Amino acid sequence: MDDIFKALGDPTRRLILDLLRQRDGRTVSEIEAEIDMTRFGVMKHLGVLEDVGLITARREGRFKYLHLNVVPLQRLMDRWIDPMLRPWARRLEDLRQTLEGETTMQAAAATVYQTEIYIRTTPERLWQALTDPADTANYYFNSAVRSDWKTGSKLSYLWPDGKEMVSGEIIEVDPPRKLVTTFIPLFSDKPGPKTRVTYGLEPMGEVVRLVLTHEGLTEADVGIRGGWVRIFNGLKTWLETGRPLAIPPGA
Repeated sequence: MDDIFKALGDPTRRLILDLLRQRDGRTVSEIEAEIDMTRFGVMKHLGVLEDVGLITARREGRFKYLHLNVVPLQRLMDRWIDPMLRPWARRLEDLRQTLEGETTMQAAAATVYQTEIYIRTTPERLWQALTDPADTANYYFNSAVRSDWKTGSKLSYLWPDGKEMVSGEIIEVDPPRKLVTTFIPLFSDKPGPKTRVTYGLEPMGEVVRLVLTHEGLTEADVGIRGGWVRIFNGLKTWLETGRPLAIPPGA
């Protein structure tokens, strides 16, 4: 991970990442226009970011489009930042419970996790990727989604061996704009609590803004939040390149 810290240590490279965070899918020329530097210098910085996996490049004709990849940043969070923050978060939560006189720790710790991503696709194709097992197998931890997509129906994500990874129920279906389901993780030793997941799709020109809201998580659910980051980056890569996102084993 030293190479990632080194890449982030340069202000120009941080500026490039900020530009892609503000609008993903910029061309190299668009990046150059925002930076007071020679083309050679910009290309050198882009090469460093691409080498460490913080950006990916996609070529169409004469143009090279750049995309932000947050998976390496999430790995940094999981390894360095979350473990250091978790004890302090626990102490602050204990203090809050003491001051407010709360007795139900689970209710006190419940949080809402939200993330978003911009994907160069159409709402219809993105909706298909969310609901088609042939698509989910390429970005949702190799699992195939199963449902008839009617309100009140069962929802399952199945491992290749047929075992259930996630179970849930369809709460609201509004293609291709909104999908709301319950979420029960089954990939641990015992089933997790039932929570609520909402997908919101918003077309924005050539891209679609996908917003995920996961309600009812607790501070202990770091793995689930990290899982969503991988799923969203895998979904973006799958739709924009037609290839699954390659993540090294154990990463």
